Amino acid sequence: MSEDVEKCSGKRNLCSTEILSFGDQTVIGERGINLSGGQKQRIQIARALYQDADIYLFDDPFSAVDAHTGSHLFKECLLGLLGSKTVIYVTHQVEFLPAADLILVMKDGQITQSGKYNDILNSGTDFMELVGAHKKALSTINYAEARSVEKTSICKEDGNLASQNEVLEKEVSRDVQNDKTDVVGPKGQLVQDEEREKGRVGLSVYWRYLTTAYGGALVPLILLAQILFQILQIGSNYWMAWASPVSADADPPVGGTKLLIVYVALAVGSAFCILARATLLATTGYKTATLLFNKMHLCIFRAPMSFFDATPSGRILNRASTDQSSVDLNIPYQVGSFAFSLIQLLGIIAVMSQVAWQVFIIFIPVIAICIWYQQYYIPSARELARLVGVCKAPVIQHFAETISGSTTIRSFDQDARFQNTNMKLTDGYSRPKFNVAGAMEWLCFRLDMLSSITFAFSLIFLVSVPERTIDPGIAGLAVTYGLNLNMLQAWVIWNLCNMENKIISVERILQYTSIPSEPPLVIETNQPDRSWPSHGEVEIRDLQVRYAPHMPLVLRGLTCNFPGGKKTGIVGRTGSGKSTLIQTLFRLVEPAAGQIIIDGINVSTIGLHDLRSRLSIIPQDPTMFEGTVRSNLDPLEEYTDEQIWEALDKCQLGDDVRKKEGKLDSTVAENGENWSMGQRQLVCLGRVLLKKSKVLVLDEATASVDTATDNLIQQTLRQHFYDCTVITIAHRITSVLDSDMVLLLSHGLIEECDSPERLLENKSSSFAQLVAEYSTRSNSSLI
Repeated sequence: MSEDVEKCSGKRNLCSTEILSFGDQTVIGERGINLSGGQKQRIQIARALYQDADIYLFDDPFSAVDAHTGSHLFKECLLGLLGSKTVIYVTHQVEFLPAADLILVMKDGQITQSGKYNDILNSGTDFMELVGAHKKALSTINYAEARSVEKTSICKEDGNLASQNEVLEKEVSRDVQNDKTDVVGPKGQLVQDEEREKGRVGLSVYWRYLTTAYGGALVPLILLAQILFQILQIGSNYWMAWASPVSADADPPVGGTKLLIVYVALAVGSAFCILARATLLATTGYKTATLLFNKMHLCIFRAPMSFFDATPSGRILNRASTDQSSVDLNIPYQVGSFAFSLIQLLGIIAVMSQVAWQVFIIFIPVIAICIWYQQYYIPSARELARLVGVCKAPVIQHFAETISGSTTIRSFDQDARFQNTNMKLTDGYSRPKFNVAGAMEWLCFRLDMLSSITFAFSLIFLVSVPERTIDPGIAGLAVTYGLNLNMLQAWVIWNLCNMENKIISVERILQYTSIPSEPPLVIETNQPDRSWPSHGEVEIRDLQVRYAPHMPLVLRGLTCNFPGGKKTGIVGRTGSGKSTLIQTLFRLVEPAAGQIIIDGINVSTIGLHDLRSRLSIIPQDPTMFEGTVRSNLDPLEEYTDEQIWEALDKCQLGDDVRKKEGKLDSTVAENGENWSMGQRQLVCLGRVLLKKSKVLVLDEATASVDTATDNLIQQTLRQHFYDCTVITIAHRITSVLDSDMVLLLSHGLIEECDSPERLLENKSSSFAQLVAEYSTRSNSSLI
């Protein structure tokens, strides 16, 4: 494995602590969130090499890596380690094709040409178009190297570039060394273990649950309805016991008509109390569940990106499904059952104290024993219930990852491993679940046994008393309530335990209702003008960024200036902090220190909506949502059809959309699966053409498209964003050579910052070496 990783890593081992805080033991977040695009691709290549197969399939493996790394991967991996293997690789990068023994050119799902590079170069038009687009892009390198126009350096640091690089390299080296001790222990990992409370559920949880709906105003009414019901029930039973004749010879205390009227009145009153109790309980439970869900929903959607980076989706789904289901269906019933059974128990105790107080000789000790059982049972049951919630999230998470990665799992024949992992996670969830049921049965058995003892004693007592000591009717009433007493004493304890187990779902939901949210969307007292940004000047001052308080710095004090209306290219090795800089610009990540100022306004002082709505971005992974072409381009319906068609024509998608049956209302599948990668990227271009912001960001927007599409995007940007500030992150050197300024990052620091011409004049500069590497790779016939 070490050899495979080294071949995929270049000068620095991909699994070393220089790149990953914990080397090959670093926990990778969901979807590899804490890896750059290049690092993901290099890990995938290393994983493929580790299989030692006879046939290898590579789907555009070099799109997200820089020129140095791409050349290294191709030489060491495809031509080196896999020199004796059959390798089939799909690529948009024409410079890697001369080394192929056979090239297949595809168009519209068919093979149009096949053969070696030189053989098919002049035998058809399709391959010539691809090579021509590549040569056209390559010509910009030659043009850039030939230009000798002097431009003023944008960087604030003056002095000799070589000496500046030397100082920076030393600083980088020192920072890397410091980084190794910056984080010690498991807290340095991005994804932490799920938070779990310990000990007794706080009274504040019960209070917040009871007072969420209507401030708790309905709770006293529910209890009052239950108390009235209990009083009427006792009254009706007592009335029948007192008013009914003891025998046929005895005269009844009241007439039959009066007996029935009073009994029916009491029964109807009981029914109305039950109806009121059920209605109020359902209303309160529904309102409470709705408010808790809405609050959790809002907090999750307003959470910062760092929350989603560190929290697997399975944990969120578990709270939004299992825990919310308990709040919806179980907890109102459990809380109500405990309160109602307790009121019933108190009512029965009141009756028994009047008709058979001697029962309390054994009843009181039995209650004490039941409470002891409850105290003995609940700590274990409570922690088991919490473990059930914690252990279910990994099952959901693993299932979701298995579904999304099913193609890769099958390709590497890892079905058995993932099945075993799923079984282990399911067993890990089933163990506490089974023990919860076992502990409950343990408690129920003992409570039932004690209640049976109490009831048996009550019967023995009533049978053994001398005749005529107790009225027969009252004795029957005592037997009835004695039977209820023995059941209710167990029912109250059981409901109390079950309620505390279920209320843990409320505790877990309340954890997510206290997630720190992003800054306000709009700050009324500090809103920028509608015309902001009018110039588009971006100034960065001593910017420091980390993804979490316990994580090391990713950007280590950047200071530079992007002139308004100019084109700025940002380059650097994978993991150098390029995308992090863009995330900070949009405030997806908040800076630990420093400022970003756009046209004189510190972006940290205005609302997120005011900031993000004024900027545009074309991301590396183009996103299309299920719906229509129109809803993907104009989700808020702010533009006319004419404006949408104009944007589509500008990005060369107009003809493709017109061919579709629904035109602008053509269906877009989930994630845009019925559109090619290039078309999805052009749709993203159409969005920014409609919006036409003064500041446009391209985050490796052309990494996964062919050179012709790349040229098309660059041409469209030059034509329609000539007066805008365009910030381009790119591994393709040709995408940044026509920029007014190039910023080269290394380890979160600015290594070089100047115009491309000035940087190319100094052959020892890192940017010049990067261009030379790309140019050599592209012009060589050996690779």
